Amino acid sequence: MKTKLHHLVQGQWKDNEVAIDAEKCQLVLAFGSPELLTDAQHFDHLRKLYPNADIVSSSTAGEIIQDAVHDDSIVAIAMQLENSTLKTVKTNISEHADSYAAGVALKNLLDDEALSGIFIISDGLMVDGSALVRGFSYNNEKKIPITGGLAGDAARFQKTYTGLNEVASQGNIIAVGFYGNNIHIGHGSLGGWIEFGYERQITRSDKNVLFEVDEEKALDLYKRYLGTFAEQLPGSALMFPMSMRVPGAEKYLIRTILATDEDANSMVFAGNMPEGSTVRLMRGDIQKLISASGTAAKDSVESLYDHKPQLTLLLSCVGRKIIMDTKVEEEVLAAQEELGQDCTVAGFYTYGGLSPFGVGTACELHNQTMTVTTFSES
Repeated sequence: MKTKLHHLVQGQWKDNEVAIDAEKCQLVLAFGSPELLTDAQHFDHLRKLYPNADIVSSSTAGEIIQDAVHDDSIVAIAMQLENSTLKTVKTNISEHADSYAAGVALKNLLDDEALSGIFIISDGLMVDGSALVRGFSYNNEKKIPITGGLAGDAARFQKTYTGLNEVASQGNIIAVGFYGNNIHIGHGSLGGWIEFGYERQITRSDKNVLFEVDEEKALDLYKRYLGTFAEQLPGSALMFPMSMRVPGAEKYLIRTILATDEDANSMVFAGNMPEGSTVRLMRGDIQKLISASGTAAKDSVESLYDHKPQLTLLLSCVGRKIIMDTKVEEEVLAAQEELGQDCTVAGFYTYGGLSPFGVGTACELHNQTMTVTTFSES
């Protein structure tokens, strides 16, 4: 595998000095601010560089390149596989009954005996991430790793954009299938948030809308916990996510609050909140968040077994970026320490990461985590 990084920053493209055969490059991943990513001239630039590659793009809440974090830029990673193949597919959520059906449809298009892994880039607001990964996980008898993330829009939560071989637009879901025995894909995902308060049960919800917890109005309960931070909702909710554990599950998922409804006294989350599940409030400790990033990267490398990581995609959630502020690059450095200096590192701040908890487990939607995908080709 050969990779090359390109970075559009302050109106200028900067490339790292790595030899790659642009004609043979199969895939380009482009992560950038919505304003830049929807500008056709930047897509045209990448198309001219890589005429035969599939170009997958996603809007972000910040871009990651090697050990640095940027805003208002585009990070592009060109990938040239030498002993493996890949296939890209796309759909729009408007073409399906729901997000689950979209996931099933895309998985069916990629299915093959040689399929070794799937990487997903999805619209971050129009698609139900929880249902999407359930669709992709349907009939995954080989338990191939499924990873990826949801597009971002800084901290605005208004419109997100994704695209395949065209300028990015709304509502798209793109999946990349990797094929062959020589491509190895590792994964890890961890939050580092601290649970506090009592564990309570969801008594009324509708998919990702939470109405009642322990038969009390959910928004009233949440405001009581937040105290003075309640005046800054919904923005302050990024600093106080919830842990959610479905009945029978060993581990909890982290859920981010996207919006609040004062009239309905409810909260809208970035993932489903099933009735009967238990929830607890969470708060951030910067050092624990940074440490969790390193652990996620370590888990990802270990899941490659004896294969050395060549390319790593870091997808961290926007809430982490907000709470870490000027220390945000430290979580990238923590990950890079586990990956090694020879590994190409890129990624973005997302509205949700997609990854299994561990090897051989189903893919889940993770909010407020560092989600790591590593690639190695033998």
